[in-house]
Amino acid sequence: MPIKNVHFLRYTFFILFSYISFFKASGNTVIMGAERTDAYFHLLKGKNVGLVVNHTSLVGPDQKHLLDFLLDKGIKVLKVFAPEHGFRGEVDAGKMVRHGKDVRTGIPIISLYGNNKKPTNEQLEDIDVMIFDIQDVGARFYTYISTMHYVMEACAEYEKKLIVFDRPNPCDYVDGPVLNRKYRSFVGLHPIPVLHGCTVGELAKMINGEGWLATGVYSCPLTVIPMKDWKHGQPYSLPVKPSPNLPNDQSVKLYASLCPFEATKISVGRGTTFPFQVLGAPDPKYGSFTFMPISLPGFDQNPMYKNQLCYGIDLREDDDIEGFSLQLVLYFYKKSELGAAFFSRPRWMALLMGTDAVRKAIIEGKSEEEIREMWQPELNDYKSIRKKYLIYKEKSRINRPSQK
Repeated sequence: MPIKNVHFLRYTFFILFSYISFFKASGNTVIMGAERTDAYFHLLKGKNVGLVVNHTSLVGPDQKHLLDFLLDKGIKVLKVFAPEHGFRGEVDAGKMVRHGKDVRTGIPIISLYGNNKKPTNEQLEDIDVMIFDIQDVGARFYTYISTMHYVMEACAEYEKKLIVFDRPNPCDYVDGPVLNRKYRSFVGLHPIPVLHGCTVGELAKMINGEGWLATGVYSCPLTVIPMKDWKHGQPYSLPVKPSPNLPNDQSVKLYASLCPFEATKISVGRGTTFPFQVLGAPDPKYGSFTFMPISLPGFDQNPMYKNQLCYGIDLREDDDIEGFSLQLVLYFYKKSELGAAFFSRPRWMALLMGTDAVRKAIIEGKSEEEIREMWQPELNDYKSIRKKYLIYKEKSRINRPSQK
């Protein structure tokens, strides 16, 4: 059978399996903020509404998109604002999201990625209320929370009300280095750890309460519509993949610990049907497991090491890594024998970690325990701040688990 046909069949099988897995996953009996219409319909009556939404903005047992749901209820939605990956979640990471129109409704879609990260006065002038309803995964460098920040700034500047529909945090730990403002960027706008342990609603309250919006901007006129039947630390299986390269629960769980590899010469499996679940490079010294990144629709069109056989490790069944861990980075750093050159994008590593201290400590030969001690004081300070903004009770799982 030709190689192209093999890839196509493998890709088709994975898509079917992925969807079956997601919809089997449950115990997902949480009532989302968007589903609590009694708590917000009165706020939208007679108002011109703008939505900051994507493919994860689903409502009810039939998983109807929030745009369609609100229109069916007679809510006057004028515009949709789309984050990274686009309105339907089909755009590769880092690729341009363009303005356009929703094919079904004809409603204008405005990109909030690229050069237009923050809604303009012109884009908001006919809007009374903005709604933010996007599924986060709990990591600081997952850019949907940066989009929320800029929407909050715009609403504060132009005196527009913002309603945040809350959703669970599926990787609900508090761990990792706290961002130093020197390394502030779109993959980290706030002085929070890699895993912030908040829902988007709690984080919005924190951004407001701690004065993290732009200098001279008053706090955003904010309303959070909480969930029902969810607690911090309560496992939650996402009903749909939150972005192209997080296709299942395992990838979401490993994302925070594998994302630092994006600043190295090691592939995280982009261009396969199991991104953020494998690690490797075109050298047998990295392990016996093999994979070959290719151009895959719905995943990545131009991945690292495209069409090259990579050797490494398979983490698809791994249960050892939870929360944020550096053990894999340290393992591959030593295996590489490249020294400082292992970090092929040192500035990107600093932006992802929110500090350059982690990269420097690894190069100096420090252990994970020693590196953790470096960020512990700031992490403890953050935990105290976080407590002020919690909406939901906590289970014991919220703190970092012991690594096996």
